[in-house]
Amino acid sequence: MQLIFNKIMQNKLVIVFFLFSALVFSQETEVVKDSTVTFKKRVLESTEVDFMLSYYNQDGLHSSVSGGIGSEKLTDIASNIVVAIPMNDDDVLTIDAGISAYTSASSSNINPYDSKNPTPWQSSSGASEQDALVSLVANYSHSSNDRNFIWNADVSFSNEYDYTSIGFGGGVSKLFNDKNSEVSVKVNAYLDQWRPIYPGELRNGNFSSYNPLFSPNFVAWDSTARNSYSASISFSQVLTKKTQFSIFFDLVQQEGKLSSPYHRIYFADKPNYYFGNPSFIPNYENTSNAGVYRLADAIEKLPSSRFKLPIGLRWNYYINETFVVRTYYRYYTDNWDITAHTASIEVPIKLTDKFTVSPMYRYYTQTQSKYFAPFEKHLSTEEFYTSDYDLSSFNANQYGLGVSYTDIFTSSKIWKFGLKNIDFRFNHYNRSDGLSSNIGSLGFKFVMQ
Repeated sequence: MQLIFNKIMQNKLVIVFFLFSALVFSQETEVVKDSTVTFKKRVLESTEVDFMLSYYNQDGLHSSVSGGIGSEKLTDIASNIVVAIPMNDDDVLTIDAGISAYTSASSSNINPYDSKNPTPWQSSSGASEQDALVSLVANYSHSSNDRNFIWNADVSFSNEYDYTSIGFGGGVSKLFNDKNSEVSVKVNAYLDQWRPIYPGELRNGNFSSYNPLFSPNFVAWDSTARNSYSASISFSQVLTKKTQFSIFFDLVQQEGKLSSPYHRIYFADKPNYYFGNPSFIPNYENTSNAGVYRLADAIEKLPSSRFKLPIGLRWNYYINETFVVRTYYRYYTDNWDITAHTASIEVPIKLTDKFTVSPMYRYYTQTQSKYFAPFEKHLSTEEFYTSDYDLSSFNANQYGLGVSYTDIFTSSKIWKFGLKNIDFRFNHYNRSDGLSSNIGSLGFKFVMQ
């Protein structure tokens, strides 16, 4: 479900599936121009293959599927393979394919009524309990003869049970000042389509016979598109032999259905109706085994437009052959009244010529969206409403450790591929609203020989 992957991305808990880099190698190729012979290095000497596995789990007490209460348990297993292929001296084609499969107590409660004792605190046995996301990205890049100008173009496709996304984009980079300075511009567009799944009591339409007084504020969507457009500008500079910094800002515009069709809303000024034991429960939100499930008053409703503006800065300092300091700061604001600050530090420590450990820490804080309110705090007279705690005010801390093994000689081999790098990372995440999660990833880089 899109709910799950939105949450993972918004919390920034999923490590990007094994980043690749176009490395410059030592092979020389002859170029003849105006009777002058010069030499240039290939952008990528041979095919490289990155493979990554990751395991993610989370838990919390503010499921947006249940209107801001209930279990947020989720387990996700993902794998990705990235193949970078040199087409010639100057061009590289990169294919990135991935699959991610999850099980979730939260999404299972989109339709909990197949359970004898439905409750938002436990998983039902519905089909929405699990899903899989498949994705494919193709990128083509070209470098000029002097390697001071690079352009690239990409297309992408991803699909899951209720959501499909098609994307395309491109960018240019210009290096100057003896390659100590770089300016990059990138644009992307994602054209997405929902296949909306509504909460069971609204989708089935048969709860009015169970209780004729039940009359939710529900109208099925008349459109299903969600489009996103972004432009990113960055500048990086090598200041000294030990210091490098970069600055960037993005412009992001989203249009269409920006809410999720299975996020329930419970209004403070509407009567309460339940499926299961019909007795009144005054402290329902604190009851973990009630044997009832409250029928939704509405589904989440958000504006059809959102503008986002993140501005960030990176500063890296080489202390000596053993220690490097990498820092990052980002300021974020949007027209839904959210402002956020992110700060992180990572200190790679080179233990030997092959082993590096990288402890890291990240802090995040944000303000509340003007459209957010907790369980049963919205009024039915409001134009927009959500109880998704990703749009609430909260602070978050993330702690992590990475261990990397590098063999520049690729002495270990599998068929025609030499093992160049093994990378393991583990991160733990805590949020002030009670959400916590862990993610571990294992990646391998191979080079064709």
